[in-house]
Amino acid sequence: MNGRFQIAIHILTLLCRADDELLSSDYIAGSININPALVRKEISNLRNHQLIISKEGKNGGYSLGKPASQIRLSAIFKAVKQGAVLGQAKNLPNPECPVGRQINTHLNNLQAEMEAALVTKLGSMTLAGFSKQFD
Repeated sequence: MNGRFQIAIHILTLLCRADDELLSSDYIAGSININPALVRKEISNLRNHQLIISKEGKNGGYSLGKPASQIRLSAIFKAVKQGAVLGQAKNLPNPECPVGRQINTHLNNLQAEMEAALVTKLGSMTLAGFSKQFD
C-alpha cells in the first residue's frame, strides 16, 4: 500500500473547504508538504476520474468535479488503488511445502475480503462528511 489515498483525500478535502475558490497546485503542495509535480500528477488522475475539474490560465486552478456530498471515499480509493491492500510478496513459495503450495490461495481470499470490507466502509462515507471534521 502507498500514500496515494492520503494525498488524494488531502487534495479533495482542501478543494471541498475552498468553497468556490480555485486552488493552485503550489498551494495544495504547500499544505501537503510535497513537491507540486507530485500534486499535479495526482490531480491529473483525479481529474480523469471526474473528481476534480481545472481551469487554465492566469486565474486558473482546481475545484471539485461534483458536490462533496456526492463523492464517496470509496470512489477516491478506487481512483488511486494500485495494488493489494495487504501488500504482495515477490517470492514464489515452495510448491513442495504443504503451506507453500496453498498460502497464496488463502492470502488472496483474505485480501479480497479485506478490500471488500474497506470499500464498504469507505462507501458509507462522503467527502463532505469527512471534511466536516476540520470545522
